[in-house]
Amino acid sequence: MTTTFPESVPPSRHGPEPSAKQRSGINWRSIILPIAVALVVIFCLAPVLWQLLTSVKVNQDISAVPNVYLPRRFTLDHYQQLFARRPFWNYLLNSFFVATASTLLALGFGAPAAYALARLRLQGERFLLAGILIVTLFPPILLFLGLLRVVQVLNLGDNYLALILPYAAINLPLTILVMRSFFQQLPKDLEDSAKVDGYSVTGTLLKIVLPLTLPALATTGILTFISAWNEFIFALTFITREGMKTVPVAASQLGGASIFEIPYGPIAAATVLGTLPLVLLVLFFQRQIIQGLTSGAVKG
Repeated sequence: MTTTFPESVPPSRHGPEPSAKQRSGINWRSIILPIAVALVVIFCLAPVLWQLLTSVKVNQDISAVPNVYLPRRFTLDHYQQLFARRPFWNYLLNSFFVATASTLLALGFGAPAAYALARLRLQGERFLLAGILIVTLFPPILLFLGLLRVVQVLNLGDNYLALILPYAAINLPLTILVMRSFFQQLPKDLEDSAKVDGYSVTGTLLKIVLPLTLPALATTGILTFISAWNEFIFALTFITREGMKTVPVAASQLGGASIFEIPYGPIAAATVLGTLPLVLLVLFFQRQIIQGLTSGAVKG
C-alpha cells in the first residue's frame, strides 16, 4: 500500500503575485486626491469669486435670470460709484486706524502679561489662567449692553476710543494665552545670560525675548487686526458720524438711486475693497504666520 501526498505548489519565480491595483496600472489615490483638493478649494473660494465677478459685472448681467456666472462684459463703474457716492477712502482709513491701534494696545498689554505668567510664580496662577480662558470663550455680543452703558457714562460716543478699547480688551485674553505658550518654549538660559550681562527684566523682554517671538507676535497681531477690522455691531452702534464709520458699517448702508433699488454692484465692490487689505496683510506676513502656527509642533 502506497501513500500519496499532495504535490506542493512550487514558489513563483517572479515573487508574489501583483495586487489588483498593480495589475490595473492605475493609481487611484493620485487621481482622487487632487480632485478632492480642487473641490475643497473651489467650495471655499466660491463666495469670494462670486463677489469679485459681481463687482465687475454690468447691471444687466447682475439682474439677469437665469444667473450669469461667467460674464462676457466687464465694467469698473461700480468701483467709481462707490467712491463717488461715499467717502470710501475715509472708511478704509478709519478701519485701518481702529484695527491698528487696538492691535498695538492688545500686544502692548498682552505680551508683558504673558511673559509674567510664563516666567513668574504667581499665587493663584491656575485660577487666573482659567479665568482668562473663560473670558476667551465668552461671546463678545453679550457685553454689548454693558459697553453701551459705559460709552454713555464716559461720553465716548462718536469717538474712536469707543471701538479701540473694547476691541483691545476682547482680544487681550487670546493674546495672553498664545504669547504665554511661546514664552514657555524659550530656554531660560537666554534670560539668565541677559541678567549676567546687566539687562533688567524690561530690557530682557524688549531686546531679547520679543525679537525671538516675532512669529508669535505677527500671528497674534494679525488675528487681532482681522477681528477688529471685521467687527460690525459695536461699530454700528457707537459711531454714528458719517466720516468716522468703518468699512463693514459703510458697506451695509450703501443705498441705490431709490428705496426700491439694491446696489449689488457697489456692495460687491465694497466687499472686495474691504477684504483686499486683509489678504495683502496675510500674504506679507505669510512666513511669520506659518512659523507662528507650526512652532512647537515638533520636538527634538
